[in-house]
Amino acid sequence: MQITKQIIETLKKHPTIIIHRHERPDPDAIGSQAGLAAILTASFPDKKILITGYNEESLTFLKAMDTVDDASYELAAVVVCDTANQPRIDDKRFSEGQILVKIDHHPIVDDYGHVSWVDTKASSTSEMIYRLAKEESLTITDEAARLLYAGIVGDTGRFLYPSTTDQTFAVAAALAKHHFDRTALYNQMYEVDPKIARLKGYLLDQINISSEGSTNVRLTKDVLAAYDITSEQTSALVGAYGDIKGIRCWAIFVEEDDKIRVRLRSKGPVINQLAAKYRGGGHPLASGATVMSWEEADQLIKDLDDICRAHNNENKKG
Repeated sequence: MQITKQIIETLKKHPTIIIHRHERPDPDAIGSQAGLAAILTASFPDKKILITGYNEESLTFLKAMDTVDDASYELAAVVVCDTANQPRIDDKRFSEGQILVKIDHHPIVDDYGHVSWVDTKASSTSEMIYRLAKEESLTITDEAARLLYAGIVGDTGRFLYPSTTDQTFAVAAALAKHHFDRTALYNQMYEVDPKIARLKGYLLDQINISSEGSTNVRLTKDVLAAYDITSEQTSALVGAYGDIKGIRCWAIFVEEDDKIRVRLRSKGPVINQLAAKYRGGGHPLASGATVMSWEEADQLIKDLDDICRAHNNENKKG
């Protein structure tokens, strides 16, 4: 059975469908989660469709989460969007439903779910949700289109990342035919708070590019306090080094109370295996990790430079 059909046939059997996504959500996490909810609500009006997770303040313009009580899980099908492994799923009740469905575009690191659809060639999970809806003749509302479009734009870096394919453009074009304000959506997604703009200045001032093309910055708790910025808000700056000549890959270290979060990005060298080594994972050119000390951060920086060196040597051979 075609996987999209299997997913819909599975969901049809349950009166309640609860949709989860990953912790620290980005536009694709919420776009795919809430977009799927809007599609299912319009297509199956007799069913109870809920979305759960904490409300990320910077993304509530996309959709606020529902309040979901424990009893709702008793007869529910649970769908998890855009999440490669179970520890990253927001709201740990995801295993309390009758069946679990995984829809994701990240490389498989945790093959969970009774039904699983993983497409690493998709630009985003939002793109996959659109395909699911079209292939199974579901109703795509204007609100669903807005949410899915936001997810695609977010995960492709406004169609700049290599994950953008001709299919991505075709899906985006189809979604753009719906009635929603794309200009307003872009403004909401990319408008920057003055505090974050000032911290970006700090990041740019700290540039020190290695001979292999890597760079990094340490946002300690003291730095965050000085700029009145939370750890979550630093996600808006992950691409700050992306257009700087000579930088091949970079790491942004964000100190939290009990660990140091690492945001990794690359313009060529594959970094997701490095992320996996340091308690993380993700895409070949966009990943996240965690280190437990600044000494471990130093080791990650050395490893990142080694990856850049190997990539540069391989290019020289080619």
